[in-house]
Amino acid sequence: MAGTTDERAKPVLENLPAASSELSTGSGTRTILSTMPEVREASLKVAKSAQRLLSIFTQDLEPLIYGEEPFLEAIKRLVLARSYAKVRVLLADPSRAMVDNNRFLALARRLTSCIDLRAMSMEYPASAGAFIIADDKALVYRLQADRWDGISDMNDPSVVRRYLNFFDEVWQTSMQESQMRQMLM
Repeated sequence: MAGTTDERAKPVLENLPAASSELSTGSGTRTILSTMPEVREASLKVAKSAQRLLSIFTQDLEPLIYGEEPFLEAIKRLVLARSYAKVRVLLADPSRAMVDNNRFLALARRLTSCIDLRAMSMEYPASAGAFIIADDKALVYRLQADRWDGISDMNDPSVVRRYLNFFDEVWQTSMQESQMRQMLM
């Protein structure tokens, strides 16, 4: 089973363009991130750019990024301004998010028709990085979820599509929020 887990994550992780080579030949919107404030700001920028769909792949809804008031306001604006807008969140470790009284979770409980939460299936690696995707265009990606090093790109649909395909695959096999809540009670 461990071999399958690694095999599923491998295409996504291996196909990430080398950030340094893409800076000059890419979309011109790629930024290298190395600190928590940079990741927080880039994630906020991606969230604000979303028009219809925001997909978040995270360990535990990192409160330093997703629990900050500006980010929560961007989420509210997205889902309340557009009746068709959705936010999807895949959590590797939902119990950690529940323990911290995460502000994002409180918002998700109030906006249940717009924000979908799922616990990641055990067949996928919890260490497959962390990312946030706006629509099919903008992305913040960290190869290791426990580090702040990553990239941000506001306009690279080809790279975003790879991560969105991976997200969709994991989403289909993951536990829905109601099942997740029962599991954690």
